Amino acid sequence: MFKKMVIASVAVFLCTVFFSSVYAQNKELMGAGATFPYPLYSKMFDVYKQEYNVTVNYQAIGSGGGIQQLMNKTVDFGATDAFLSEKEMEQSPDNSIVHIPVCLGAVVVTYNIPGNPALQMTPEVLEEIFLGTIKKWNDTKIQAVNPQIKLPSTNITVVTRSDGSGTTFIFTDYLTKVSTQWAKTVGTGKSVNFPVGLGAKGNAGVAGMIKVTPGSIGYVELIYALQNKMAVGIVKNKSGSYIKPTLESVSAAAAVKIPDDTRVSLTNTDAPQGYPISSFTWIILFKEQNYNSRSKDTAKTLVEALWWIAHQGQKYAAPLEYSPLPKSAVEQSEKLLKSITYNGTPILK
Repeated sequence: MFKKMVIASVAVFLCTVFFSSVYAQNKELMGAGATFPYPLYSKMFDVYKQEYNVTVNYQAIGSGGGIQQLMNKTVDFGATDAFLSEKEMEQSPDNSIVHIPVCLGAVVVTYNIPGNPALQMTPEVLEEIFLGTIKKWNDTKIQAVNPQIKLPSTNITVVTRSDGSGTTFIFTDYLTKVSTQWAKTVGTGKSVNFPVGLGAKGNAGVAGMIKVTPGSIGYVELIYALQNKMAVGIVKNKSGSYIKPTLESVSAAAAVKIPDDTRVSLTNTDAPQGYPISSFTWIILFKEQNYNSRSKDTAKTLVEALWWIAHQGQKYAAPLEYSPLPKSAVEQSEKLLKSITYNGTPILK
């Protein structure tokens, strides 16, 4: 009887040790921000959990929300398609913020008209549609660059983002570069006062509203248009070529010198074959990780996860229509990740 009791006690003890060990190894990170790369993050974080038993809870609330939550120190990392301005960097509490590029993506113009043909779009046409001066689909300026397509006389309904959005930043950054009028009246920002249009939350919200609104047009990240089988505009770039958003044309747009902090705009690229509304998307975090009673272990878990994203994780980008990081961006990411510290000591050796 005593022997059975001992065996049972040992079994209970071993089970307790086992489950305690598993629990200890099951680490967790919190992040929030951009909807632009959300499909890719979902895939990467799922694979990483399976391989390293690290759970990454990510809320796709828009770039503006991700930046704010990091500033408030309520998440381990933020995610944004709009790199922080000098003013935002100066307002960063206590610590400098590091931008780690994750991939490249395209903001595309998508619409809902009969047949959903692949329309060519010039900067002038896009400017006037989103300023509200082109009001109908069969306007002569749209018809002039699409002479083979019979366009409807339907009124145009513009759909924009209602939340603070890196996708909006990329799109308005492009329009500001190609249009003096846009620069004067609207400008660039994660949230701007669009002269016309309906608002929707997130890339998914904009895509959903366009899909159910005949005559509508808006801007979303490429994967959201593809997943919903929506038409995508072919945009005239600075070199005069009409460029379809593809992995190749988005990668071509990144053929620029990447600064040490990786904060660079790729819109209106000089690359002859580059898609003109392309951008990096970034994960942002504090350079000094010892804050709010954070453990060194949590900081190390975060930096190691970002190192994996910049290397092994890149193979998941192309299948989801994101362009992997060019070699130069990976090298810059490595330098930045090695600069992240805990109590002043680099986390990665």
